[in-house]
Amino acid sequence: MAPDLLTPAIQVKDLTRDFGKFRAVDRISFTVRRGEIFGFLGPNGAGKSTTIRMLCGLLLPTAGEGRVDGLDIVREHHLIKSRIGYMSQRFSLYEDLTAEENLAFFGGVYGLSAGRLRERIDETLNLVDLADRRGDLTRNLALGLRQRLALASAILHEPPILFLDEPTSGVDPLSRRNFWDLIYTLAAKGVTVLVTTHYMDEAEFCDRLVLIYQGRIIAQGTPGELKRSLPDTILALYPDPLGEALELVRNLPLVKEAAVFGDGLHVAVNEPEAAEAALKDALAKAGIALRHLTPINPSLEDAFISLIQHAGET
Repeated sequence: MAPDLLTPAIQVKDLTRDFGKFRAVDRISFTVRRGEIFGFLGPNGAGKSTTIRMLCGLLLPTAGEGRVDGLDIVREHHLIKSRIGYMSQRFSLYEDLTAEENLAFFGGVYGLSAGRLRERIDETLNLVDLADRRGDLTRNLALGLRQRLALASAILHEPPILFLDEPTSGVDPLSRRNFWDLIYTLAAKGVTVLVTTHYMDEAEFCDRLVLIYQGRIIAQGTPGELKRSLPDTILALYPDPLGEALELVRNLPLVKEAAVFGDGLHVAVNEPEAAEAALKDALAKAGIALRHLTPINPSLEDAFISLIQHAGET
């Protein structure tokens, strides 16, 4: 029997996964509401993919518990696969088959009847805007189009929950934006989406986020909540030359963190007036031109850098 719609789509408590002596996922807990776009944000190797594999029933946890669409990820892991769509980091389609043949293959794996499979192939190809490429060999499709085809294969059986593991990695910015339009379309239809990413701009598109670092969740909330949680003031400065300025700024006593943003720097400080004076003085003494310096609202990347820095110190 299907779970009540008020029941969370995903529930995780103290989920842990060890590989020998290495702890890849360290007692993480979170809840994903139905119809939500939930982001898993973190650097490569943080534990994002391992978590998804456990939630998809592909990898059993070492400890902790979790439920996906009401199913226990340990005792009922074999039943989860029919209730979810999963798009992995590795390209999983067959390159020597056409787009339509790939979908027909996966439809057979999902057990769709012949009539329903024909309907769903047409529907999904139209959704991902590949109807006119259905006869093309998959190997001849551009990467962004192959990613859309992989999404079509993941939603062919109309799963209520969709797991996307770094779905736009390596594709161009326009293709990434188009892919996220598809995610919004699915969420608007009630599909729950859990997506992992290391792109900060994509994280802004999520309803809620968890930040994961070295296997541990270091923060969670909406993008706005995470940005507002930053206790520091962010100063944006535009020096020339940039690299020399970065090294200088990082070593100033009043500077907590500094990172390159575009053609300038974002500098985290907790005494903005004193820090601003110190920055101007240090740059002038070093002969580094300063085009502009101003306080700004923190970005999600500012919050992420600060949270990781704090996590590394604890």
